Amino acid sequence: MVKELQLRVTLKEEERSDILTVKSAHALDIVKEDITGVKVLRKSIDARKPKIIFNYKVAVYIKEPLPKTSQYTFDYKDVSKAKPIHIIGFGPAGMYAALRCIELGFKPIVLERGKNVQDRRRDLKVINQDHIVNEDSNYCFGEGGAGTYSDGKLYTRSLKRGDVRRIFENLVYHGATEQILVDAHPHIGTNKLPKVVQNIRETILKYGGDIHFETRVVDFTVKNHKIQSIILQNGEEMTVNRVILATGHSARDIFYLLYKKKIALEAKSFAMGVRVEHPQHIIDSIQYHCKGERNELLPAASYSLVQQVNDRGVYSFCMCPGGFIVPAATANGEVVVNGMSPSKRNNLFANSGIVVEINADKDLHKYEQFGPLKALEYQKSLEKMAFTAGGRNQTAPAQRLTDFVEGRLSNDLNPASYQPGLKSAPLHSLLPKLIGSRLRKGFEAFGQKMKGYYTAEANVVGVESRTSSPVCIPRNEHLEHPEVSGLFPCGEGGGYAGGIVSAAMDGERCAEAAVKGL
Repeated sequence: MVKELQLRVTLKEEERSDILTVKSAHALDIVKEDITGVKVLRKSIDARKPKIIFNYKVAVYIKEPLPKTSQYTFDYKDVSKAKPIHIIGFGPAGMYAALRCIELGFKPIVLERGKNVQDRRRDLKVINQDHIVNEDSNYCFGEGGAGTYSDGKLYTRSLKRGDVRRIFENLVYHGATEQILVDAHPHIGTNKLPKVVQNIRETILKYGGDIHFETRVVDFTVKNHKIQSIILQNGEEMTVNRVILATGHSARDIFYLLYKKKIALEAKSFAMGVRVEHPQHIIDSIQYHCKGERNELLPAASYSLVQQVNDRGVYSFCMCPGGFIVPAATANGEVVVNGMSPSKRNNLFANSGIVVEINADKDLHKYEQFGPLKALEYQKSLEKMAFTAGGRNQTAPAQRLTDFVEGRLSNDLNPASYQPGLKSAPLHSLLPKLIGSRLRKGFEAFGQKMKGYYTAEANVVGVESRTSSPVCIPRNEHLEHPEVSGLFPCGEGGGYAGGIVSAAMDGERCAEAAVKGL
């Protein structure tokens, strides 16, 4: 017999290794010895009150053994001689599209502009130390996409777009910890995710798929409204039938290519702002109501904040407890910041994007000349501003949080995790009023919601601009571009995802759509 229960466990009770068995026996009014195992289905922490509670959803096995295997199986087939599906981009959408193609009996041919995870590390080191951006290999481009070296956060609200559990189980199948199946806000960690990505690559190759790194698509041909071929940077032309376009939110060259070829695009609303970094102990003390170090049973505390300011949402994005800020530019001449955490979330700092909604229809009148690329050009203008304000390298412009809100230049800055370094700059006046004024009011409101959050010990770092794609590549009910048969815009780059999990689900859906009729 198996019974599902909701259990509440105090911080003191959490110290006991058998507490779930004891509480399950009490709740079911049975003796402890009748329970053969307790499987945790979901775990979260309620720290809203000083008495912290761990909430568990568990399956209690009574006089029967726990199952040893997952209910999910992945039926990968030998597709070495099967019909091909071309996939441009090897981030979460491209990876999961390739895996799904193999399950469906089709051969994925993946074309990735960047390098594999091992070689990619060297280019990340060059960005941090020498301030030189490899425009094909960086924190956004390369095997695994932007998620590989950006924490591996797996929380998603896209529960109706596909089977979230299947995405998680496939990550576990490829080496991720089973803890992601349990945690309410799961993440893998930037130190662990590269190995998972490598394992996915090996699965694709093992079953007959092809993956070509350092292979950038620069053009394609269309005849009678159907895609015919794709052209690579080296001049090679590849005949294609179905193409899944999973190039990510930062592949600007693809947006420009489509625009040049007069293929329909749409400007998309998105969000931009800054990244704020606090010492982790400040966030711990606020969230856990503690003084000094947090209890070792508690993870580094996180937060989620939102405030309406002048009809626009101001909110936290990609919050990284125990993490660090990284340079996420994809070209020289721009500064972009992002955040990530290692699996243990044990760094001294907590950082989060704090961003403002940008309405593509109402807010970008000065950029109308760029048509569907107006939001992209607005995004670029802020990144160039940050590059100039930071000293014309990857040093990022920054202010103390209180100075940013009160409108004064910081005489000095707090210690920070951002390796290329920070430079004091008046971000409060450099950011457009649309963003800057709302951020300042938003930070004041956040300080009221979290006492101690508004502090001179925090830095504001600019700019956080790659929250999502500023361009949408339209598609019809069959997930094809309405003007180009055989072209399937996919994932974040198409405007159809907002993170690893939603991109992976969209990759699977596009693979299923692409193989129909073949």
